[in-house]
Amino acid sequence: MGIEYLDILIFAVIAGFLIFRLRGVLGRRTGNERPRANPYNRPSEAETVAADNVVTLPGRQRDAGQQSGITQIRIADPDFEPAEFLGGARMAFSMIIEAFAKGDTATLRPLLSDELYDSFADAIRERTARGETLETTVVRIDEAKIAEARMDHSTAVVTVRFVSEQISVTRDGDGAVIDGDPERAIPVTDLWSFARNTRSSDPNWMLVETATPEEDEDWHGDEEGGEAGPAQAGT
Repeated sequence: MGIEYLDILIFAVIAGFLIFRLRGVLGRRTGNERPRANPYNRPSEAETVAADNVVTLPGRQRDAGQQSGITQIRIADPDFEPAEFLGGARMAFSMIIEAFAKGDTATLRPLLSDELYDSFADAIRERTARGETLETTVVRIDEAKIAEARMDHSTAVVTVRFVSEQISVTRDGDGAVIDGDPERAIPVTDLWSFARNTRSSDPNWMLVETATPEEDEDWHGDEEGGEAGPAQAGT
């Protein structure tokens, strides 16, 4: 019995030593800890000012709104994939720009909404009546990204910001250049809105609006029309 009591005493001493070491490590305070908040204390004036100084950046708000719009479109159309959509938008961009320059209304007709098609067709007729021709080549598309996405009832609307390099030349009836430079590509920024009825079996999107952003590169959604061309014909 004496041996058993001795074993118990030894184990007790070892346990006490381990507890002491653990408390020494886990309970040690270095002086850098944050004081625990008292839920019954009102915040100090300094704390209130600090909280008021926290500002959500506008860019992050726009990104959040854009993602929310994409989510809404995906709910209405589970097959919607932004990457695939942008690939199709890139092809449509070049096709529409060059068809407008050639006066190819047959190509434009299925790609545009009725209202926008009428605007494009009117611009082509006016150009033809003046005896002018337009030559436009999309040299490259440097950027195509979704600037805005939303649901308008059952219609999905996606605005794409295109940054491209284009050569655009207007000639008179004699072939003389009256606007543009056939040897120089210029940077062009466009905002094009595409729409699709998500309840329709037709998977194709149509261009419903074109615009150019303000000179400020950090576009906030304000738009202004230009003088001519497909980027302005719908404004």
